[in-house]
Amino acid sequence: MADAPIAKFPTVDAGNGVKRTVLADSAELMVVEFRFPEGGEGSPHSHPHVQSTYVQSGRFRFTIEGESFDIGPGDSFVIPSGATHGCVALEAGTLLDTFTPRRDDFL
Repeated sequence: MADAPIAKFPTVDAGNGVKRTVLADSAELMVVEFRFPEGGEGSPHSHPHVQSTYVQSGRFRFTIEGESFDIGPGDSFVIPSGATHGCVALEAGTLLDTFTPRRDDFL
């Protein structure tokens, strides 16, 4: 089996103290790392992509469609297409998000 090429994407400022790095992508799927300082926010937004989120480190308060919950390392969940969602970092940490299809606006 041939080695897969490893994509190299720059880390960008996603706003509110958050840093975003695309880790891998194809037309059907994208993996993105988001690094948050304590108090960093992912402003409420929605998009047509289905998103899964995995907490690599830190603690976060997420709100999806007006329902809030706290999560920590090892937790994961899925955000449906079109759902309004956002978060705040209760502690500095890292989220690994996957999107289907790919978020072309991140490229």
